[in-house]
Amino acid sequence: MTLAITGIYTSILAILTIWLGARVSIHRAKTGISIMHGDDMTLAEKMRQHGNLTEAVPIALILMGIVELNGASPVWLHTIGGILLLSRIIHPFGIKHDKPSEVARGIGSTGTSIAMVISMVFIVWTYTGA
Repeated sequence: MTLAITGIYTSILAILTIWLGARVSIHRAKTGISIMHGDDMTLAEKMRQHGNLTEAVPIALILMGIVELNGASPVWLHTIGGILLLSRIIHPFGIKHDKPSEVARGIGSTGTSIAMVISMVFIVWTYTGA
């Protein structure tokens, strides 16, 4: 069995990862800041936008891959992948140093968690035969 559907979402999220990382690199080049954020809060925001994605997405994709390997229907896989993708697209817009409770951040992190929980429930359900 292949991981065709998980692969699609992994590829799209990789594009988002590259884009967010490039924004950090471009800002570093403009400011000459090579390590950390040098008290540049715009750079700090961009670093967290990229960093948060790289912290949260790998485990979500691993879980989704396990779900796919366990034979989930394409509808379930696209539901998980769609929630994850939409959440990760929205999330960076909510990371603002002067607004810690930005709505987009909450939507993004909650959606990511929902995608993971759906995957975890499916995996446990599959293995326990419930």
